[in-house]
Amino acid sequence: MLGLLIFAAFVLLLWGCAWFGATIIGPRGRTEPGAREDFNLLLAAALTLVGLIIGFSFSMAASRYDQRKNTEEAEANAIGTEYLRAGLLPTADAARVRTLLREYLDERVLFYTTRDSSRLQQINEQTARTQALLWSAVQAPALAQPDVLKSLAIAGMNDVFNSQGYTQAAWRNHIPAAAWALMILVAMLGNAMVGFAFTRLPHPSVRLLVLPLLVSTAWILIADIDSPRGGVIHVHPDNLVSLAAALR
Repeated sequence: MLGLLIFAAFVLLLWGCAWFGATIIGPRGRTEPGAREDFNLLLAAALTLVGLIIGFSFSMAASRYDQRKNTEEAEANAIGTEYLRAGLLPTADAARVRTLLREYLDERVLFYTTRDSSRLQQINEQTARTQALLWSAVQAPALAQPDVLKSLAIAGMNDVFNSQGYTQAAWRNHIPAAAWALMILVAMLGNAMVGFAFTRLPHPSVRLLVLPLLVSTAWILIADIDSPRGGVIHVHPDNLVSLAAALR
């Protein structure tokens, strides 16, 4: 619902700019010979710039989406590897580490699937507590009897924590607000120029909706991909879910 409201707001904003160019600026435009050709050149350059900025922003959003998918895969690999390395610890410690890893895995799945911000805060706090318990579970036997095998379990647990940190950083990585402001500003100017170009055409009001609809659709798609928890395009924890099923 929120996405539809934002889409409608984008369309109205850009259509308003086009209408302003057609009804306010257009009648006052210069009509000297050659002026129209110069304006058409500027219009083509402006629309090309709009397309380039939208394409660049879409590329940024897509790369961030791929980054979130890669970190989810890295988390699953790190947890699965540490689950195996837990067998290098004494039997009681290994059982405790593996039990905690299964709980930790469930919490990581919830991190990817939860959309409520308050619930997410609870999950993050519980994840931090589970990480502390996991570290204590591998640290105690390593300090009691240090050797190369136990150091592998320590290194694997460090990889688990690092992969979770990389995931948190990737989910906080968005298109900068300055890029959005520039994209909106250039699109507004481009639509105003389109409105000016359509001044002398019959029934220009219908034609003025085409570009705002196209640009707004592109914006909504970019915003959806760039928002990990909003919209309809999400990173589903397929690797973590598969690992959880395998460990059980």
